[in-house]
Amino acid sequence: MVASFDWTQERVEILTELWATGLSTSEIGRKLGITKNAVVGKVRRLDLAMRRQPPTAKVDHNIITLDTLKANMCSWPNGEPGKPDFRFCGKPAIDNKPYCLEHCKMAYVPSTKKKASAA
Repeated sequence: MVASFDWTQERVEILTELWATGLSTSEIGRKLGITKNAVVGKVRRLDLAMRRQPPTAKVDHNIITLDTLKANMCSWPNGEPGKPDFRFCGKPAIDNKPYCLEHCKMAYVPSTKKKASAA
């Protein structure tokens, strides 16, 4: 059987103060000797401002940086070095080349000069 918890005016004030400090519901519950669900329920009944988690930057795990670039990956640079969006292609590199097929076509352009023929 769960022990009863009375929400006295003093406990409501403590809850409100702790809530305003940004403590987690679990931590508030520990301080008051109740469950986090009891805290959440009372917060909702008191209509206290609901706190939201701060937005986190979305992490693109497909971004290839210098520290994640491997020998078998295309090292074609994209963006401006030093900028937060700078990265490498990262597609599989062609054997014995530092780039993927697409970037090899751009990097290794055949010469357009005609070879002088020996006369």
